[in-house]
Amino acid sequence: MESLFPYDPTVSETVPAHFVEVLIPLALPKNFTWKLPPEWVTAVQPGIRVEVVLGRNKKYAGIVKRIHTEAPTAFDPKPILNVLDEQPIVYPQQLSCWEWMANYYMCSEGEVMQAALPTHFKLSSETVLLFNDAVGEDFAHLDEEEFLVAEALLIRKELKLVEVQQILDATHVYPVIKRLLEKQVCFVWEELKQTYKEKKESFVHLDPQYQQEEKLEELMNTWGRAPKQLELLLAYLHLLKTQGEVKQADLLKKSGASSAQLKGLIEKGILHTESRSVDRLHFLPREITIPFTLTSQQAAALSAIREIFLQKQVCLLRGVTSSGKTLVYTKLMEEVLLQGKQVLYMLPEIALTAQVIRRLQTYFGGYIVIYHSKFNSNERLELWNKVKSGEARIVLGARSALFLPFKELGLVVCDEEHDPSYKQQDPAPRYNARDAAIYLASLFGANVLLGSATPSLESYYNAQQGKYGLVELTQRYGELLLPEMRLVDTKKIFTPDRSKPIISKPLQDAIEEVLLQNKQVILFQNRRGYSPYQVCQTCGWIPHCKNCDVSLTFHKIQNKLVCHYCGTSYPPVSVCEACGNHHFTQQNFGTERIEETLQETFPKARIARMDVDAVKGKHAHDALIQLFEQHRIDIMVGTQMVVKGLDFDQVALVGILDADAILGFADFRVNERGFQLMEQVSGRAGRKGAQGLVLIQVRNLQHPVLEFVREHNFNDFVAFELNNRQQFGYPPFSRMIQLSFRHKNQETVRQAAQQMANWLKPGFGQYLIGPAAPVVNRVRNQYRMELVIKLPKEAGLLQHCKDQIDLLTAHLHQQPLFKSVLVIPDVDPL
Repeated sequence: MESLFPYDPTVSETVPAHFVEVLIPLALPKNFTWKLPPEWVTAVQPGIRVEVVLGRNKKYAGIVKRIHTEAPTAFDPKPILNVLDEQPIVYPQQLSCWEWMANYYMCSEGEVMQAALPTHFKLSSETVLLFNDAVGEDFAHLDEEEFLVAEALLIRKELKLVEVQQILDATHVYPVIKRLLEKQVCFVWEELKQTYKEKKESFVHLDPQYQQEEKLEELMNTWGRAPKQLELLLAYLHLLKTQGEVKQADLLKKSGASSAQLKGLIEKGILHTESRSVDRLHFLPREITIPFTLTSQQAAALSAIREIFLQKQVCLLRGVTSSGKTLVYTKLMEEVLLQGKQVLYMLPEIALTAQVIRRLQTYFGGYIVIYHSKFNSNERLELWNKVKSGEARIVLGARSALFLPFKELGLVVCDEEHDPSYKQQDPAPRYNARDAAIYLASLFGANVLLGSATPSLESYYNAQQGKYGLVELTQRYGELLLPEMRLVDTKKIFTPDRSKPIISKPLQDAIEEVLLQNKQVILFQNRRGYSPYQVCQTCGWIPHCKNCDVSLTFHKIQNKLVCHYCGTSYPPVSVCEACGNHHFTQQNFGTERIEETLQETFPKARIARMDVDAVKGKHAHDALIQLFEQHRIDIMVGTQMVVKGLDFDQVALVGILDADAILGFADFRVNERGFQLMEQVSGRAGRKGAQGLVLIQVRNLQHPVLEFVREHNFNDFVAFELNNRQQFGYPPFSRMIQLSFRHKNQETVRQAAQQMANWLKPGFGQYLIGPAAPVVNRVRNQYRMELVIKLPKEAGLLQHCKDQIDLLTAHLHQQPLFKSVLVIPDVDPL
């Protein structure tokens, strides 16, 4: 069977036995060791993929983590089957980061690998190959083994890897499959629409004989019939002069000609076409143009950051909204770029990357690329290789950009560092990208700049304690005033059904005034859909999801009831299942209902909605943001997407429609989240020109956070909240681990959680909270219980606790009753 590195008979049989520790994309408790055949000792190095067999016949493409000569004593290791790469696909720093993430966040390195690698790099014996119908039936370009598999695929349309092994009567089939994928004969089933293949485009060229001006002039002067072909040729010459090279698609579009007319010019020998591989990623010229000058306050901040970086790895930049933090980032990035190093610029939301990339491209051109989960597998692989080669110098992306194989990382910028979107929830690894980026940067000796108008209490406390440096920008760019904050008491507003008002009279009047000034409005409500739940007017029955213990949200546009936990949709309910009544009341309101109310109240206004239901697809965020930037939208209503760092010049008014919902969660972070959300969304107002206005609709005017928000008083809020946290022993004064137990039987999961608590009590009893059922205690037909461990910050205690949890979880699963109970640890939960 062909290999990248065929057997070398000159290799001495006396070479000491070598072994490799290999990562495979599975949740295994430890990494496995395989034997390295002597002929591959010089070819294999950490970061290279190898083909291995696990169990009886399951094969995987794994990554070599370590090469050593220590033979396992407990078992006889199997040899690796094949070497799949000539060069490593990751660097040692990435492997070290994976190991740290697995240890800190209590998961396996295989789970980190599964999250990190593009799909194209992952193959297992459970993979299914699907025939690419577009390739046709001409297999003349295939070798014998490729032909056998392709012929079987043509007939069967799909094959499992085990079946490929049977067809070839061999076990080493990965090289054959790799070649078939490269030749586009088949797709891997996970990537049916996105499997990696080169993108090809047709380019049009002028025949060499007509590249001489005299010959071309003679051709034109003697042109007879076919005026459309002449127009096509003239269009080609124009594009050639203005663009340098001409794509067939561009030529046909510009000339309005048909493919048949182009074919006529090709048959006459005047033009010819060439199919060529092109990048899916379109890069601008690689040049740096910084057209702005920092203000004195920004320049002072930049100088202070430089000084801090001489002493500390991490610096926190707290700048009020619209203070110009991005300009400071840009100057730092320019310095790192000129040193020949790479920059990772992290943002919490895909919605933010589109606006920021357009601005940074004007400064850094083709040096900057964008990376996030909306890219398909082809694009991700191309970006992966460009980052690994060092060609991509600045990477702008959401948390998944952390896993890219940086060659020489010099700076990490973590913008909006407080945002909970940096925390991965499910599946593992449940990492915080901000904290993981700090560790990754330390492996390169790189600096980290954390930026926010409302830093997390953990980061700000670390800065107060001297662990991080701290620099503050206290004035808005251009010395603009922070927006005026007004509270609207909704208890005094009467509605016929005694529900919360959607648009209060003060807010309605303010919107009308702003629209008359030809300015824009942003309205914030952190609930999507039409209404969060509907209630029977007679008996109070509420429709619930059959799979989850949660009410169903009504989506009027889709005319469906939807569970926002498992995604199941149901037809609208018109008859109460409890009493048979036909009358329901829609309780509370989501973004759909707000949009409908606005259209009724302001029929002439141009209104749009930004939430996950309205904004789908890779470019949908950017399209909506550009419409708002161009003032083709007057009122934008949205969820958290409108809160996070977006910059709009003409927004004069922001409305927070239900502050009670923001401040009403049963969570120790509720005050911090409430302050951050309201302060961030208020920062969208008055970023250019006159002072902006923010109206906050709220019933509980006595909530302590509201006064801090009204005064934009971050420092007093931090002092107030840190005092509360210290009093009750919550982060940043402690470390938390949350254990989540899940099982289809409610009593079984309750007993499992209680058993774990009983085992932990002797060593950690004073730190335990629970076990208790969460607010939503059943999701996807799995009942849930939670146990929280709140540990003081003592050296070694956190690791000791994690080791005990691993041991006790294994012990729990040895008991027949609890064997199928899922135990999910979450370190530093949000």
